[in-house]
Amino acid sequence: MRRIFLSAATVLAVLALLSPSGYSSSPAPVTASPANGGKLSFNEHIQPILAENCFSCHGPDSSTRKAKLRLDRFQFATVERGDHEAAIIPGRPESSPLVERIVSQDADEIMPPPESHKTLKPAEIALLKRWIAEGAEYQEHWSFLAPTRPVVPTPTGIPANWARNPIDAFVATQLVAAGLQPAPTEDPARLLRRVTLDLTGLPPTPAAIAAFLRDPSPAAYDRAVDRLLTTDASAEHFSRQWLDAVRYADTHGIHIDNYRSIWPYRDWVTDAFKNNLPFDQFTIEQIAGDLLPNATLDQKIASGFNRCLPTTSEGGAIAAEYEAIYAKDRVETMSTVWLGLTTGCAACHDHKFDPITTKDFYALTAFFRNNTMPAMDGNISDTPPSLFVPAKSNLGIYQDALASAADGIRQTRERTRTVGHGKNRSAVVDRWDVIGITGLTSAGFYGPLGSGSHENAASFSANPLNAV
Repeated sequence: MRRIFLSAATVLAVLALLSPSGYSSSPAPVTASPANGGKLSFNEHIQPILAENCFSCHGPDSSTRKAKLRLDRFQFATVERGDHEAAIIPGRPESSPLVERIVSQDADEIMPPPESHKTLKPAEIALLKRWIAEGAEYQEHWSFLAPTRPVVPTPTGIPANWARNPIDAFVATQLVAAGLQPAPTEDPARLLRRVTLDLTGLPPTPAAIAAFLRDPSPAAYDRAVDRLLTTDASAEHFSRQWLDAVRYADTHGIHIDNYRSIWPYRDWVTDAFKNNLPFDQFTIEQIAGDLLPNATLDQKIASGFNRCLPTTSEGGAIAAEYEAIYAKDRVETMSTVWLGLTTGCAACHDHKFDPITTKDFYALTAFFRNNTMPAMDGNISDTPPSLFVPAKSNLGIYQDALASAADGIRQTRERTRTVGHGKNRSAVVDRWDVIGITGLTSAGFYGPLGSGSHENAASFSANPLNAV
């Protein structure tokens, strides 16, 4: 799982590559039509106009919708509504009621209505007419569209050799279009300080600055970035951001907020960054590592992601209610971290922007409610099911003990099968062999959600000297 440094400018440039609509937290102003006379893009040219002027009354929010008209989706905007004709007739702007209303001079007919205090600009009206004439083609939100690799532009009007990579070329092209010039190359010491803070959360040491300044090679910066990405500080810095996203904490979070022994999961995340764990593995092991065939101790620890939620043991708390709250929390977190969607909106109503219904949301909770975790945490650090985690220095002792225990269990079962039935059976000690483990430093881990093997693992936490 490679850790990649992205400056703010780079992030914006990448978002621009992914979508013609780019990145914006609010409706964009009217966008000029394509310079090459190409077809208009709904996301880039039309959606911002409709979102700013129309969607408050004719958008996805059913509670504010008027005249039963939705303009945010093709299947609603282009069909008749009872005794009302379709608002948009693709290919025929002159016959589309939408155009008739936006160009009307009648205060009772014009859209947006005067009381909205919104007025369409002539350029915006022209874009809407042209878009309808071109077929009124809608697009999904840019985040649901498969990205396509654009042709890298050749920027002009900037200092030679300023663009050192494809992203620079896109940034430079936009700067020139806006009448701006790139900032001058930064002082090397300041540049190293910036990238070191970004990649490690720490300033560079005086020795690192001196070494960087002594390296005149054009590849000096790239080498510095590669070196920083291999440091423990970088892994810890990126881990901190991930742990914030998955709501990691060393306490339960509700009621008296008792200590929670879940730090092995924190260490697993840091080790994953240190070892450059592939992202698919990083994902699978956190969501369901304990359910993998022959799951390793590390994979079980990884599934501690599912135990990071706030829990309670407050008197009067209703178990069924908190089980629903916990499932809701897990779906919201999983969706935010891995899907980039605010599915939590659908916990109360169909999502007003993303394609998530309330039914979808609660169907997702089913994946997280099939577990053995109690609703009440008991105000203890290792609420079951828990997992015995030996210190790394004692891992070999632990694994040898488990192997001996497994061998003892196998031998006992074999002896039981050979004795058969009847009075001779009482001569067999029909129990698990107890294997002593001495000198083992360990920690009880508020661990995986499953059952079966985890119940046996929990006994280690209760009695770390014996594998029962």
